[in-house]
Amino acid sequence: MITGGNSGIGYAAAAALSAKGARVVLAVRDLEKGRAAAQAIGSGAEARRLDLSSLSSVREFADGFDGSIDYLINNAGAMSSTRQATRDGFESQFGVNHLGHFALTNLLIDRVTARVVTVTSTAHNSASIDFDDLQWEHRRYRPFGAYGQSKLANLLFTAELQRRLTDAGSLVRSNAAHPGWASTGFTITSGNRVIDRLSALATPLMAHGPEGGALPTLLATTGEVPGDSFAGPSRFGVRGPATLVNRSAAAHDVQLARHLWVVSEELTHTTFPLASTTAT
Repeated sequence: MITGGNSGIGYAAAAALSAKGARVVLAVRDLEKGRAAAQAIGSGAEARRLDLSSLSSVREFADGFDGSIDYLINNAGAMSSTRQATRDGFESQFGVNHLGHFALTNLLIDRVTARVVTVTSTAHNSASIDFDDLQWEHRRYRPFGAYGQSKLANLLFTAELQRRLTDAGSLVRSNAAHPGWASTGFTITSGNRVIDRLSALATPLMAHGPEGGALPTLLATTGEVPGDSFAGPSRFGVRGPATLVNRSAAAHDVQLARHLWVVSEELTHTTFPLASTTAT
């Protein structure tokens, strides 16, 4: 199951997994585009509607899915040049990129048998989590700052999910991946017109395509890597074959990850359903 699997690296990953015999479920906001993508992939691929900007849609999606899931790939992402709000009132990048996937994973984790993979970005390197203003309601909105916060949240979520899975005695692994610089149609918006224009001009020359961008996701999903692995391109973190890569110091902060988890539970009204095996 892959969110946002109708285009970009999500589609490339879905097609690659399907070619190896996987039955692929594309969880997509636009069902018409999702069905077209599923038809192109073939081999029993299907599309189901999921709007990560709506917690009610996330719950409806999870409630409507029967059976087990070998690999849950939290791939979909959003970016906005101005502050937008989800249907639940969250800042859109934090709401879609982190909270939507956080809720989805909690609602499905007891049916996952192998791995949860969450797609993040190198934008996490310069980011921080501002718990006093998670939704950017009081400070000046910085699009790339909000995007980076959501992507740091992805890595903190990955680490804390792995800790909780291990504590529950589960063999499921929680991993993360970033695509590097990929030309996929997903536009990075910094809020600076000059930087955004230069980025648009350089992308066709320096970025790899969706298939290259999907390689880290595939490594994190099916590679022989331990839990809480972080995969990315091997050539300066931009492109090339996938390998395990480093993350920022903030992304290693155990207490920060635990705090974010508790806050995310409160915001989404979802909890990790697997019982701890640690004696109290």
